[in-house]
Amino acid sequence: MKNLVSALLSVSISLGSFVSAEACSRFTYTGLNNTVVTGRSMDWVESLRTDLWVFPAGIKHTAVANDPNSAIWTSKYGSVIASGYDLGTTDGINSEGLTANMLYLSTTDYGPAKPDRKNISIFNWTQYVLDNYAAVDEVVKDYGQDKFNMIAPTLPNGSYPTVHLAVTDKNGDNAVFEYVGGKLVVHHGKEFKVMTNEPAYDKQLALNDYWQNLKGKFLPGTEEPEDRFVRASYYLNTAPQTSDEKQSVATTFSIIRNVSVPFRAGFSERPNVSTTIWRSVADLKNKVYYFENTDRPNIVWVDLNKLDLKVGAPVKKLPLQHGELYSGDVSDKFVASKSFFDK
Repeated sequence: MKNLVSALLSVSISLGSFVSAEACSRFTYTGLNNTVVTGRSMDWVESLRTDLWVFPAGIKHTAVANDPNSAIWTSKYGSVIASGYDLGTTDGINSEGLTANMLYLSTTDYGPAKPDRKNISIFNWTQYVLDNYAAVDEVVKDYGQDKFNMIAPTLPNGSYPTVHLAVTDKNGDNAVFEYVGGKLVVHHGKEFKVMTNEPAYDKQLALNDYWQNLKGKFLPGTEEPEDRFVRASYYLNTAPQTSDEKQSVATTFSIIRNVSVPFRAGFSERPNVSTTIWRSVADLKNKVYYFENTDRPNIVWVDLNKLDLKVGAPVKKLPLQHGELYSGDVSDKFVASKSFFDK
């Protein structure tokens, strides 16, 4: 036991310098008969003023407003997304069963802009992926070539958005994209199922290797991102394997709630963790996006099979940021709205 405690202290000290950000967690559950479900928590210091949006295919996007070097594209696929600050996309799923989740990473370094590359705003990173790719392998082979300058405007609260992105497709393939030392680093493979906000992903994997040797004899229980990574990995590996849609979604929610951060005082003194403000679960096989605000009593879901995502269909919004209450399937509750991208 003495040796174990010493080892734990050593791990904590060696990783401590990497922990200085708001918290989030995400993972991929794979069950029987091609069942693939992702879960994520959004942990933040304040409201992100999140709404849900339906974006059809065929929308022309400019990645950075009023920038002659901005990337410009037209969406190939429709999507359902969760917005942040009425500025950009933080999370979502597209019509091909690809999901993208943006998480905070304080050690992110996008590097200096290069004149031979187009610019893309961090606010549009997630949407660019959902608009343009049907599978993780496509994202890796194209976006993974480090083809853009990442532009990171300050957030409304004055903070600088340092983030990394995780993507999963309906085949259970995963990839994590991070900017480390000014270069894009990609971790690609079905084995990369769990991710938290800190530290950089290679260090998360090394930490998990250590805990796996303990075989669940005890689990770290704090709100720190390293502890959340270990708990999510353990419970994911011991989760029941099923093809039942309700059970797989329930299993995913049960794990993401276990690694969520409760409401409590004192976070101003510990900026490395923040309260979970919402959670999302994406059933990639059935193309259903579940969403749960932690200050509301109900889960809602959007069935992409019930939406008009074809070229020419209207952009629609499900308002949430003012405390609106819904329950169950809200696929028919979206209303035509002007997109925040058009502001």
